[in-house]
Amino acid sequence: MLVFAHSHHHPWSSISPTIHLLGTCKTSHDLNKLHARLITTGLIKNPDLTTRIVLAFASASSRRPLLAEFARCVFHEHHVSSSGEVKDPFLWNAVIKSHSHGVDPIKALSLLCMMLESGVPVDKFSISLALKACSRLGYVKEGMQIHGLLIKSRTWSDLFLQNCLIGLYIKCGFLGFARQVFDRMPERDSVSYNSMIDGYVKCGLVESAGELFDLMPREKRNLITWNSMIGGYAQRADGVDVAEKLFDEMPEKDLISWNSMIGGYVKHGRIEDAKGLFNVMPRRDVVTWAIMIDGYGKLGLVHVAKTLFDQMPHRDVVAYNSMMSGYVQNRYHMEALEVFNHMEKESHLTPDETSLVIVLSAIAQLGRLSKAIDMHLYIVEKQFPLSGKLGVALIDMYSKCGSIQHAMRVFEGIESKSIDHWNAMIGGLAVHGLGESAFDMLLQIERRSIKPDHITFVGVLNACSHSGLVKEGLLCFELMRRKHKIEPRLQHYGCMVDILARSGSIKLAKNLIEGMPIEPNDVIWRTFLTACSHHKEFETGELVAKHLILQGGYNPSSYVLLSNMYASNGMWKDVRRVRTMMKEKKIEKIPGCSWIELDGRVHEFLCR
Repeated sequence: MLVFAHSHHHPWSSISPTIHLLGTCKTSHDLNKLHARLITTGLIKNPDLTTRIVLAFASASSRRPLLAEFARCVFHEHHVSSSGEVKDPFLWNAVIKSHSHGVDPIKALSLLCMMLESGVPVDKFSISLALKACSRLGYVKEGMQIHGLLIKSRTWSDLFLQNCLIGLYIKCGFLGFARQVFDRMPERDSVSYNSMIDGYVKCGLVESAGELFDLMPREKRNLITWNSMIGGYAQRADGVDVAEKLFDEMPEKDLISWNSMIGGYVKHGRIEDAKGLFNVMPRRDVVTWAIMIDGYGKLGLVHVAKTLFDQMPHRDVVAYNSMMSGYVQNRYHMEALEVFNHMEKESHLTPDETSLVIVLSAIAQLGRLSKAIDMHLYIVEKQFPLSGKLGVALIDMYSKCGSIQHAMRVFEGIESKSIDHWNAMIGGLAVHGLGESAFDMLLQIERRSIKPDHITFVGVLNACSHSGLVKEGLLCFELMRRKHKIEPRLQHYGCMVDILARSGSIKLAKNLIEGMPIEPNDVIWRTFLTACSHHKEFETGELVAKHLILQGGYNPSSYVLLSNMYASNGMWKDVRRVRTMMKEKKIEKIPGCSWIELDGRVHEFLCR
């Protein structure tokens, strides 16, 4: 709270002390009190003071939003609305910038319109700030109008503004327009070239970026240029060698250059090449270590990843996440939880949303409900929002830990649900055999005009197949194709084959497979084979099994299903022949596996 001293020299009686006093305001009450004092003393009518207030606080929206809003109000009240409107664009630009870089960029465009209507001369900074607002909002049409204004006002030839236009069109995904601006520029600098090259790279048009890079004068190339090209080529399997060549040619390298190259090697499984660069780097940061840890984890070499992790001089949350992710990918779920506990309790780092999503995935795979509840309480205590991936992971975890009730409570408690939350809940209901509830969720999605995606329909079809809901499955398939215009993928066809085949409609299932516009994979054929075996369709099943054995060769389930079919028909000679084939090819039956949690411990059972 502000305390005003009673003296003859009041702090609000001159400009500089008043500005200082304004800067000390912490609450709206403080600000209102000082504002009232400025009004009663008449100082608020001093144009020098109001100008200083606008310039000092208008752009402070991120640090001091109250003062920024006050400055903008002062501008509108004492400059725009006054009879002597400000004709100098400098003050207008300060307020436009506070919007274009702040939380409400659309107001920057409104202010530009007010400037034009008020006859205030618009300069290149006014235009650049408005273009920045358009870029942030994705407003390409409004940006094009400003482009037209530039041409009319004869400021088109300004290099800075042309670069702003290129940036706008690239940000909005209109590379063709950006290239037109670029090609018509009488003069180009490094920013012009780098913007176009980076735009091409981010849109996956690395060849176009490469062509422009070759045309770019060598003296205009800088670190940003080289790093954009290396990053673009390194992300492509057929471009890593080109990236390597560029990396060797670079006149100077920074951490981004080294990390981009190492990241490219890691992404495409060339871990030894990545290790070679890692060993000769002049300096490493936490990103470098995290890339290497992630690379070894993806290749299943988690022990090497852990050795690197332990050697890190400093770890951040990303490094911990890479280590946990490596463990989870390789089914070391308990180890992932141990790393999380270390991060949370001993490293004094704050886990982020990614950390928690990885941990929830580990718990889901372990199936430990007690641990799931503890983790949920932790998330609530730390006040993490569930509107994004975290809510999806929480629903999925409870479903896989066997508590669909907990999953449903989480789902119902999320206010702004995305389609991912609905998909997770539908998937959970499918796993628990609650097909009717899953189908009802699809109807709810329809009623609420939420746009389903292909995952939604995989979940509902899967639920229908597990629950024997043939009519609902057929309706779901037709809704997907006819109403939502979603082209069925292999998973959708697989679910439909399963629905028809399980219900005994073997002929319909076979017709569906043969009429598919895409080649059926071995999963679809094995699904069909399982149904043939269950419904005693021996001849059809035998043909499918032989086809799978000839195609797949080494998947044990096809052999086992064929052997079981022969056994059910008393064809013991053929059973021995299939078993002999398995022995000769060294194919072993994969054992069944189930878990049960008892007194806080998970017990695993294998069935051979």
